[in-house]
Amino acid sequence: QVQLVESGGGLVQAGGSLRVSCAAFGLTYGQYSMGWFRQAPGQEREFVAGISWDGRSTHYDNSVKGRFTISRDDAKNTVYLQMNSLKPEDTAVYCCAVRLFGSGANIRWNEYNYRGHGTQVTVTS
Repeated sequence: QVQLVESGGGLVQAGGSLRVSCAAFGLTYGQYSMGWFRQAPGQEREFVAGISWDGRSTHYDNSVKGRFTISRDDAKNTVYLQMNSLKPEDTAVYCCAVRLFGSGANIRWNEYNYRGHGTQVTVTS
């Protein structure tokens, strides 16, 4: 059974940085893309960033371009999201997801085969 476990969330002041991680357990397929989504209270879940199965292609929502960086370590079955220049509007629960044979450009939550429960990121002004 595949399990995704996020970690690294927390409280940070505006302008600060955080790195969240997502470890995938039980994955037997080698080719899968990974994505990060976020959901703020009272809002719909939105795509943040995605990375292709080979790590060569990345995709970002316009709201985080230039501030966030997605990367992956296949030896650890882990995807990272480095978040810099954080803003209060980045406050949300950040969840990772895996799509088998994906390109990293899938922006809909239900396009992913496996999904995590999330880690809270709170940015104070």
